[in-house]
Amino acid sequence: MSTPSGGLSDPKFLTIAEVAAMMRVSKMTVYRLVHNGDLPAVRVGRSFRVAEKDVDEYLRRSFFDAG
Repeated sequence: MSTPSGGLSDPKFLTIAEVAAMMRVSKMTVYRLVHNGDLPAVRVGRSFRVAEKDVDEYLRRSFFDAG
């Protein structure tokens, strides 16, 4: 029995610590990006989760803006 996927994979959500490790910055830097609205996040209880695609998009935008 196969499961319907609709061609889209489920979004992967990362913790603030995982985002910080991926970007090689401090957790405080990631919190600032979230609070300033530069990096979209979902609040889950008292913590935040960031979609991996949003991290990728932020890095892509930042890379081109820096040049």
